[in-house]
Order: sequence, then structure tokens, then C-alpha cells
Amino acid sequence: MSELHQRLNAEDINEYIGANVRLGKDDLLSGKFANDIRELLEQRGVLVFPKIDLSEDEQIAFTKTLGELAPEMAGELVYKVTLDTSANAKADYLKGSWYWHLDGTMNKVPILASILTGKVLSPEGGNTEFCNTYAAYDLLSDEDKKAFEKLRVEHSAWNSLLYYDPEPSHQKIKEMMSIGENELPLVWNHQSGRKSLVIGCTANHVLGMSSRESTELLVRLREWATQDKLTYSHKWSVGDMVMWDNTGTMHRATPYDPASGRMMIRTKLQGEEPFE
Repeated sequence: MSELHQRLNAEDINEYIGANVRLGKDDLLSGKFANDIRELLEQRGVLVFPKIDLSEDEQIAFTKTLGELAPEMAGELVYKVTLDTSANAKADYLKGSWYWHLDGTMNKVPILASILTGKVLSPEGGNTEFCNTYAAYDLLSDEDKKAFEKLRVEHSAWNSLLYYDPEPSHQKIKEMMSIGENELPLVWNHQSGRKSLVIGCTANHVLGMSSRESTELLVRLREWATQDKLTYSHKWSVGDMVMWDNTGTMHRATPYDPASGRMMIRTKLQGEEPFE
């Protein structure tokens, strides 16, 4: 066990992704372990704080110890992740979260990390799953690394719409298309020197390839990145808090009944690095 793991009372979940961190609430809120937590997050991709049960205010305070808190589009500091439209008027949009993605592919600078706490669980489904896109790149053959080095991919929100609503109305597709498209590298060269894949359900087309070639490559890479040894599926208990590095992982929720009342609260860390 490394000194970092010892300081955080942390244990790796598997070889390639995830760690359980067993610090007390006071330790988390003090900020004295903030740098260590950020370092372990970058190493492991996903940190689980079992049954820590932070309140909304405590989660906001904890997030601020780690960096700049990123507000939601409407300015709220906390976002309610639920398919209950009485609690979240745009709940249907969250159906896109059932498919592998990273957040912020429509932005120049994506968020650094998300922090999610389980408040109400669904009886079935509703796990949150993660894969390590750093490791997915590292394990590619040298031939693939060379071939992918300069490839660019068009991303769009409307492409993710077609995953959960394959026959949308004309009005709906126009609404999503109004968000626009964003051209990103297939391989993200991070300031740290590490590299990760930028794929997921917003990835629409590999530039310079035919539609058939592009689709085949994107599906192949999604399957590669989400192979069992690179993934972790978190089965929630009430009060669990899970934090993930949005720049080096993808995530998805497993489907659950919208009527179940499942409720998570999310805070985010402002991005610090543009896609390059």
C-alpha cells in the first residue's frame, strides 16, 4: 500500500480503476486531505466514500475544498439527478446518462470532476458504472496509438438523443441540434503527459472517414474502453458519495424505473484543462 493510500485509508477496488476511501466527515470537510484526494482521483479515476452521508451544504463545502465549484446551467450549486419530473423538469434529458459518456464534450473545457451522493435508491437498476479512458489508451497497440494520434471526432448532443429516442420529433431534433457540434481530438494529450480516449455517445463522426468506417471505429473503441477489467459498477447504498475524474473516465447509469423515486445530488468541480 502506498503512502498516499495509507494517509487516506484507501484501498483499490481493482487493478485499473477505483478506490474506497474511509475518511471521516470531519476529515473531508477540513480540507487537509484535499491535495491527497485530488492526487488519488487522478491515479484511480473513481473514489468511493461509503455511507459518508453528507448533506447538500456539506457536499458543497467538501467540493470547494478541492477546487472551484462549477454551478449548474441555471446557477444552482447542487443538481438533483432524478427521472422524477416533479423534482427535475428536464428529467427526460437524463435518459442519455444510461449510455457511456463523459460530461462537457460540447465545451472547450469540460468539468474536472463530479461528486454524487445517493439519497433515495431504486429497488432495481440504478448502478453507476465507470471505465478508465487513460488505461484504455495505454493498453492499445503501438500501431493503434500511431493511427489514432491525429484523428478528430465531431461530437454533438443530438447524437446522444438518438440513443434513447431513436425516432424523435422534428421539433426535438431541431432543439438538440441548436446546441451545435464540437470537434475534439480522439486522443486527449493531457498537461500531465498522460493520454486518454475521448469517445462516448456524443461522438458522432470521425472526420475524414466514411460513415461506415467511423461507426465501426467508434463502436470498437467503446467496446475496448468498457471491457470488464477497465470498469467498475457501483451498487449504491444510501449515503454513499462517489467522485470521478471526468477527464479520464466515462460513466453511465444502468436503467431504472422512473417512478422509483431514485434521487442523487451532484456537485461539480470547474474544469482546469481544455481538450487538446
